[in-house]
Amino acid sequence: MSKLLIEGVSRVFPGVGGGAPTQALQPTDLTVEDNDFITILGPSGCGKSTLLRIVAGLDRPTTGRVLLDGQPVSRPGPDRGMVFQSYTLFPWLTVRENICFGLREKALPEARQKEIADYFIAQTGLAGFERHYPKMLSGGMQQRTALARALANDPKMLLLDEPFGALDNQTRALMQELLLGIWEADRKTVIFVTHDIDEAIFMANRVAVMSARPGRIKAIVEVDLPHPRHYTMKTTPEFSRYKAQLTEEIRAESIKAAQMEG
Repeated sequence: MSKLLIEGVSRVFPGVGGGAPTQALQPTDLTVEDNDFITILGPSGCGKSTLLRIVAGLDRPTTGRVLLDGQPVSRPGPDRGMVFQSYTLFPWLTVRENICFGLREKALPEARQKEIADYFIAQTGLAGFERHYPKMLSGGMQQRTALARALANDPKMLLLDEPFGALDNQTRALMQELLLGIWEADRKTVIFVTHDIDEAIFMANRVAVMSARPGRIKAIVEVDLPHPRHYTMKTTPEFSRYKAQLTEEIRAESIKAAQMEG
C-alpha cells in the first residue's frame, strides 16, 4: 500500500470582511510511496505550505481527502513529524528537554527517553549542547534541535516546511547534507517544501512542481542521482540538466503569478 494518498484536495479560504474567497489550491492528487523523499517546489504563494498543513492535519481541505496507510487524516498525530521554518522550540526547555517532549507525552521511562534523545543528539551534531536553552543557540543549532525532536518521536513520515529557509547559505548546505544523511540511514518517508531549485533536486528522489496560485501539482520530475549524495554533486552536468528543466517549469509559473498580481 502507498504510504500517503492525496486525492482531489483543494482549499478555499473565506473572504475577509465580506470580500471574495481565495482559492489557494485546485483539486490536487499526489501519491507518496513508503520511504520516498519528495520535494514540493513552486513559486511563492502557490499553496505549497497549505498542502503540507493539510497532510499534517493542521488544516482541512475544502474538497478531497488525505489517507495515510488507508486511514483518513483529520488532525495532527504522532505518525507525522512536522518541522517548520521558524524553530518552534520551547524556550524554557533545554535541548535535551525539547527533544524528549514527545517522549514524555508518551510516558516513556526516563532511561528510554535519555537513550532515544542521546541517539538523535549524536545524529544531529548536538553533543555538548544538551543543557543549552534555545536562546543560547544559533539558528542552525535550533533547527537541528527541532529536527531531532521530530525524529525522536519515530513518526511514519517527516513533513518539512521550508525548514532551512531562515539559515545562511553555508549553514543551509550543511543542514541539507545532515538531513539527507539521516534519510539515507533510516529511509523515513519525507515531504519537503521548498522554493529553492538546487535544494529540491539535491534532497529528493522526486520533485513535485506546483503551478501558480491556485496551486496544483503540474509535473513530477524523477531525480535519478545516486546515493549517498555529496555537495559536489551540485556542480555535475547531470545536476545542471535537472536545474535547467526545473528552472523553466518554475519560471513559467512565476511569470503567471506576477501577471495575476499585476
